[in-house]
Amino acid sequence: MRILGLDPGLASLGFGAIAIPSQEKETTVQLLEFGIIETEAKTPFGQRLCTIYEDLQELIREVRPDLVAIEKLFFYRMGNTIAVAQARGVIMLVLGQAKLPYVEFTPGQVKQSLTGYGNANKEDIKEAVARELNLEYLPQPDDAADAIAVALTAYFTN
Repeated sequence: MRILGLDPGLASLGFGAIAIPSQEKETTVQLLEFGIIETEAKTPFGQRLCTIYEDLQELIREVRPDLVAIEKLFFYRMGNTIAVAQARGVIMLVLGQAKLPYVEFTPGQVKQSLTGYGNANKEDIKEAVARELNLEYLPQPDDAADAIAVALTAYFTN
């Protein structure tokens, strides 16, 4: 089983794909791919959404996930929330077109799942991701690490 985690954003949409071991094997969860889909601030808004649409479609074709896990929106600045919500709408469109099932988690649920503490900071999350996946490095950038954490949360809760 493959899970694609997404951390929605307009400027930077984080993604992280993991493969779950089959029941017959005694292997650990494998990190397949991670990174960000970036859009430039100077680019017209509609084109930024098109970039997310096209790049996410390509990512789904490459990763072939069985499940997508998405971090729910949680913002303090209202102006940013609307733009990210519109980018999230594009994400939901791509998932609907691909007929992919998805689950959603709040940032607190992700933090609790990985660290046991709902108010963990970014470094705590990166360390937990590295520990769970036996990585010798902390995944970067933060949006990608968050997306991997969302994918792991889906694994832990399913």
